[in-house]
Amino acid sequence: MTLRTNEFGQPIGDEVPMELPSGPLDSAPMTGRWCSLTGFRPDEHATALHVAFTEAPDEREWTYLGYGPFASQTDFDAWASGFEGSKDPLFVVIDDGNGPCGIASYLRITPDSGSVEVGHIHFAPRLARTAAATDAMFLLMQRAFDAGYRRYEWKCDALNEGSRSAASRLGFSFEGTFRQATAYKGRNRDTAWYSIIDTEWPERRAEFERWLDPANFDDEGVQRTPLRHAGD
Repeated sequence: MTLRTNEFGQPIGDEVPMELPSGPLDSAPMTGRWCSLTGFRPDEHATALHVAFTEAPDEREWTYLGYGPFASQTDFDAWASGFEGSKDPLFVVIDDGNGPCGIASYLRITPDSGSVEVGHIHFAPRLARTAAATDAMFLLMQRAFDAGYRRYEWKCDALNEGSRSAASRLGFSFEGTFRQATAYKGRNRDTAWYSIIDTEWPERRAEFERWLDPANFDDEGVQRTPLRHAGD
């Protein structure tokens, strides 16, 4: 690949329009093949979400989040109310057809550079490792890239093997680890960075659409072929 150079012969990056097409993201409803997403309204969703989350046999899924677990519905409601009307992070609720069972959000939304992160992901047991969970991640990516964003990020505690595995499966590329990036729950966090960029999105999108096709699942809901991305 030939690098561009300026009048001094110095290598410079590819040209990018000063006015990028990306703008504010919203939480308007999204409907996929296996789930639907809508904006998080604590007064409407918090009770069902907390009930779904407490179906987990233990609290391990909260270990790498900066909050939780919540001892009671009241505690969860108090946390949820803090994001009422928030635009960044911008929370959505995931519904698998049987009611709310997961949350996720856009955050660090930066239209000027066309970058956005997905995070605050927490799934109830019935949603985890299902087609609906993958569908939810696909819908969020699709909206961001359709809105003109150039870079879609995933970050996690570098010790969180589950999150790192999920990022790789979903087609994110590992970019490195920021040492001692932050601290939470009284402990250090080295942060692992992953991303998908706009030039990779057409291939990723086609593979998600292939995998999410109901024909890829047998009568028991088991996948016939796994999700694979270029380079896997």
